[in-house]
Amino acid sequence: MKNLIAAVVFVVSMFGATNTAFSQNKIGYISTEELIGTMPEAEKANAQLQDYQSSLQQQGQEYYRELNEKDSIFQQDSSKLSPAAKELRRNDLIALYQKVQGWNQTMQQKVQEKSQELIVPIRAKAFDVIKTVAKEAGYSYVLEAGSVLVGPPGDDILPLVKKKMGIVTPAPKQAPAGVKPKQ
Repeated sequence: MKNLIAAVVFVVSMFGATNTAFSQNKIGYISTEELIGTMPEAEKANAQLQDYQSSLQQQGQEYYRELNEKDSIFQQDSSKLSPAAKELRRNDLIALYQKVQGWNQTMQQKVQEKSQELIVPIRAKAFDVIKTVAKEAGYSYVLEAGSVLVGPPGDDILPLVKKKMGIVTPAPKQAPAGVKPKQ
């Protein structure tokens, strides 16, 4: 009987200690996409990605131009060619056509790979700063703001992280003196 009472007291005290430990946890929320979108590195990476995509599109246009030129030449010369020569040129045109058709898919894949290559270090930097701010400000948990549907009250730590990174957020524009804002 003494053992049972001791066990009950122990369990009750553990629940009490656990509740006080949990109630001391600070919870913060942040939108990592919004943070990354405001980072200067992200703007630079976006410009690099657009340049890369433009160069790939230019390569695709060259493939189309080459296909059209060879097709035109084939149409003009086909009456003068022997059946064997016609077959060889037709096979070349088919191969070039398949290359052109596959280029869009290849281009999308290359753009996706380049995007990942550029964003990985930016994400790593953002998460490192988030961890540092969370530790400095005493947050036990930092959750992604967009993925939490229901959660305990918490703080938006985006301004703290931006401040730590040196990202200046422009102040909202104020109406000129004498003009009343619309309500």
